[in-house]
Amino acid sequence: MRKHPQLPHPLLPADGFNQMVHGRNGYYVYNRNDIYIGQSLAYYGEFSHLEMQQLRQLCQMGDVVIEVGANIGSHTLGLAQQVGPQGRVLAFEPQRLVFQTLCANMAVNSLAHVDCYWAAMGSEPGFITVPEQDPTQPDNFGGVSLLDGLPGRQVPCMMLDDFTGAPHVELVKIDVEGMELDVLAGGEALLAKFAPHLYIENDRPETARPLMHWLDAHGYRLYWHFPPLFNPDNHFGRSDNLFGHIVSANMVCIHRSRQADVGHLTPITDFSFHPILGHLP
Repeated sequence: MRKHPQLPHPLLPADGFNQMVHGRNGYYVYNRNDIYIGQSLAYYGEFSHLEMQQLRQLCQMGDVVIEVGANIGSHTLGLAQQVGPQGRVLAFEPQRLVFQTLCANMAVNSLAHVDCYWAAMGSEPGFITVPEQDPTQPDNFGGVSLLDGLPGRQVPCMMLDDFTGAPHVELVKIDVEGMELDVLAGGEALLAKFAPHLYIENDRPETARPLMHWLDAHGYRLYWHFPPLFNPDNHFGRSDNLFGHIVSANMVCIHRSRQADVGHLTPITDFSFHPILGHLP
């Protein structure tokens, strides 16, 4: 994967690991050493915009959205614009430096209707150990798993059910590197009350099948969504593809009691097979 070129006029001090770009949905502070999100924002002015397009179909002005694993807020900005000041976005991110960047991105774009939480989400309240990566070295800062038992910092762990007092929740987005079932298990009351649309990463062979069975048992219809990281119609109009054939493996989940336009997405009918991972254990 190629490293993005040095920006000619850095908006932040050029010798720091953080930089800023004015992209598709506003200003983004990003880590120049992030090989996916940072590189994409710097070179294309956006990150996984094809994913963002699908998310916009699942919420509208005035809605409440919960984003579990918000990272630096590259999608939080778009979601906040979609629901508008009459709505609200609750964004959760457990990595300390990444969380600080998330807050910075909400601040520089003057988004008063986004609540940022330095917290993980799981099946029960308490604390969880979050590894800390070196921000000065190239890495995938959006791919940190909390399940690997690595040393780190103790961070609060909350539950989706902590937010059943909200007036309504229309969409829950979950990108938590293998902890999807833990997050859902801590949200059964919220799901039962609101039947929100769900957008969930599903790219791990050990959790893919149990995750689909759990959602089916809780009344959800499932659809595959595999957006490429490279968007040919990207904000900066770059024609070269830095990410090759890399796609995100996600599911759009609509409760059977509700209707939603999912376009031409493929329904998931075989829980033993993943189009990318193949036959599941």
